[in-house]
Amino acid sequence: MSAAVLYQWVLASLPEILVVTGACILLIAGQLIRRGQEHLIVWASVAVVLIAALATFLLAGEVRPAYSGMFIVDRFAVFFKFVFYLATVLTFLLSRKYAEIEGIGISEYYVLLLFCLSGMMIMASATDLLSIYVGLELMVLCTYVLTGFLRRERRSNEAALKYVILGAVSTGMFLYGVSLVYGLTGTTALNGMTAAATGDPRDPALLLAVVFIVAGLVFKIGAVPFHMWLPDVYEGAPTTITAFMSVAPKAAGFAVILRVFLNPLIAASDVWIIVAAIGVMTMALGSFAALVQDNIKRLLAYSSIAHAGFAIFGVVAGGQDGIASVMLYLLIYAFMTLGVFAVVVMMRNGDFSGEAIPDYAGFAKSHPGLAFLMLLYLFSLAGIPPTAGFFAKFYVLVALVEQGFVALAVVAVLLSAVAAYFYIRVVMVIYMREPERVFDPALTPSVRATLALTAAGTIGIGLFPAWFLRLAQTSVFGG
Repeated sequence: MSAAVLYQWVLASLPEILVVTGACILLIAGQLIRRGQEHLIVWASVAVVLIAALATFLLAGEVRPAYSGMFIVDRFAVFFKFVFYLATVLTFLLSRKYAEIEGIGISEYYVLLLFCLSGMMIMASATDLLSIYVGLELMVLCTYVLTGFLRRERRSNEAALKYVILGAVSTGMFLYGVSLVYGLTGTTALNGMTAAATGDPRDPALLLAVVFIVAGLVFKIGAVPFHMWLPDVYEGAPTTITAFMSVAPKAAGFAVILRVFLNPLIAASDVWIIVAAIGVMTMALGSFAALVQDNIKRLLAYSSIAHAGFAIFGVVAGGQDGIASVMLYLLIYAFMTLGVFAVVVMMRNGDFSGEAIPDYAGFAKSHPGLAFLMLLYLFSLAGIPPTAGFFAKFYVLVALVEQGFVALAVVAVLLSAVAAYFYIRVVMVIYMREPERVFDPALTPSVRATLALTAAGTIGIGLFPAWFLRLAQTSVFGG
């Protein structure tokens, strides 16, 4: 390997190197900072992410393969990395006051989020099953620890333990699928798999290998039948981590799924039938189970499952429009979900958790502005026009109809109508009931900034959806 090649590889992975280096420096610096100066770690973490975002932007002009074809910088990866940056920065902003209230404002919290970010970035750029595995494990190991960060709360410890056990099972399935693929094709590179098996794309053993890989990946996005961990983990984890997990790792999982599923070998197989069935079951379970939830975090957990099912329909549609619809869906989902969680995080103050849905009774009478923002995010999650959530669902439906999956589009619309009920139920509690207590939300400047940014995204994409759709379309492979 020449010095010039090594330089190109380092240059291609510069954003990941910056994030990992920044995390290591902050890990050491965190031990030297005195009590009461934890905010320095928060702003330093934000600075690390912004520097990595700048490096990503500067490298976005051309396609840069690296590490012998195991890693690539292209527009597809860049798009997802900016979604990760957005989710991570907003989580940092939400965490400052919340971490202080919960007593978890230590540097390791922010360092683990940065390591998790680096794992997701590797996943977005990975073009080999082994590099996907490296990024995947780096991401999930950090989220296992972050889930159990409320060490004195039993439900947090229980959630972390469940997550570790079920996560280990899904990782085992993923690795078994990788080993089968290597045994059958002699390679783990996504492109190499196609070249090695062009003569017989319907090999049953290869299809079985793909099923194992899919099983490992759908666990990460919380799709049926690997969804059982999600409600408990979302409820037990610190709310800021729940917000982060509901957006960033889910987007990372979809980035890998899109890379794997748009491989011509897999596109030529009938595995899309399995994926379509998973999408229908995921959306149905998430929509119906959310109807009976009284805890806002569990409700949003099932909402997350339902939205994962809807996004899977875009994967089934395939093609450039199908991929673009999923990418746009994930970007919009990041804004509206982080906005809802910002309100939930803000409600945590003193001995009030704000997790029970009846706790929001009469919220509109004491804080009409915040209640309106909650209404905006919930309407967007329900897909009510002209919010961004409507266009997220609309473009997926268009991609389905154009590919001839009209029945799937009808199912998606019907299940969306069911899902709209539980969002509107929360709105009714906020606006139609009398307040039962005095609200004292922890509304800090950083939480205000998060609310402003998420509201701008939810409204802005709703007003100019075509511009953001073109951005997603040009970010699709080779665009």
